[in-house]
Amino acid sequence: MSPRPDEPADLDRRFYAFAVDRLVAWTIDAVAAYLAWRYLVDDGRVVAGVATVAAVVLVVYAGFAVVLGLTGSSPGNAVVGIRVLGVGTGGPIGAGPALLRQLVLGLATLPTFGLGTATLAWTAAMDPSGRRHGWHDRVCGSEVLDVRPAPEEPEEVEVGPRHVVNLTAMRLVPPPATPPPAPPVTPPGPAPAAAPQHRAAVREAVPPKQQLGYPLVPDAPGPVARWRVSFDSGESFVVEGLTLVGRKPEPRSGERPGHLVALRSEDMSLSKTHAQLQVVADGVLVVMDRGSTNGSVLLRQGVARDLTAGRPTTLLDGDHVRFGDRIMSVAREP
Repeated sequence: MSPRPDEPADLDRRFYAFAVDRLVAWTIDAVAAYLAWRYLVDDGRVVAGVATVAAVVLVVYAGFAVVLGLTGSSPGNAVVGIRVLGVGTGGPIGAGPALLRQLVLGLATLPTFGLGTATLAWTAAMDPSGRRHGWHDRVCGSEVLDVRPAPEEPEEVEVGPRHVVNLTAMRLVPPPATPPPAPPVTPPGPAPAAAPQHRAAVREAVPPKQQLGYPLVPDAPGPVARWRVSFDSGESFVVEGLTLVGRKPEPRSGERPGHLVALRSEDMSLSKTHAQLQVVADGVLVVMDRGSTNGSVLLRQGVARDLTAGRPTTLLDGDHVRFGDRIMSVAREP
């Protein structure tokens, strides 16, 4: 697996990482609160119990921030494969900026503060640079990158046209009869001229080239099949060249797609660049998942099968493929 290029992380992955971090932090805080109540507040030492809980919350907050600032990672980031790094530096942002970033995120989760995590996500989605820098990233000069290994692209093998051999012409011919023994040699004399009728008979007796063992010329290959795909969103087209499907598909470096299919995803289950389609040299339509978050599913004759990320799969006429909450239908046109 080769390293993934400098690609900003999808918002759905950032949300999952945020949820995991909050779950871990709140679990530690809840355990500390229970122990403080059990051994301090229940014995009448209310101030000590409250101070203990507050100290644990601050230590957890500071610990998460320091680890994030020094390594760019956190429990949630490690689970989903993203890192918080400095803009333009490619390295950790440091403990100070990380503390500020965690403070903004912490205030956003308080119901009384009024900012809200949805607003932070909106500022990231509307970033004019396209790097998804949220307000909390801009105040400390950070950005969130996808550090998962990029799936290796399968080597495209040039497949030549399939040769069609006319089997009817390849009929067996019985071996020629053994020639009779040559007559005795006579003194040479003037050879009589062959009659025209005799020359025509000789030409008719000569078998065609196919019967004399000459190589057969294969028939010309038929026209390449056309494949039409239709989405439940109403979009339909004939696949020509590389086609990318997702919420906002973007090609990798060096790719020149012929079609970008941007689809809406109501539940955000469709990744930014979810999958690709392409007609290979022998006229077969193949689909490949591009390492999406929720994967792709092939539906063939009522049987569902998950597609392996980074591995092309041949599609047949009548197949359906589910990308997140979107369905694509496949039809072969004459």
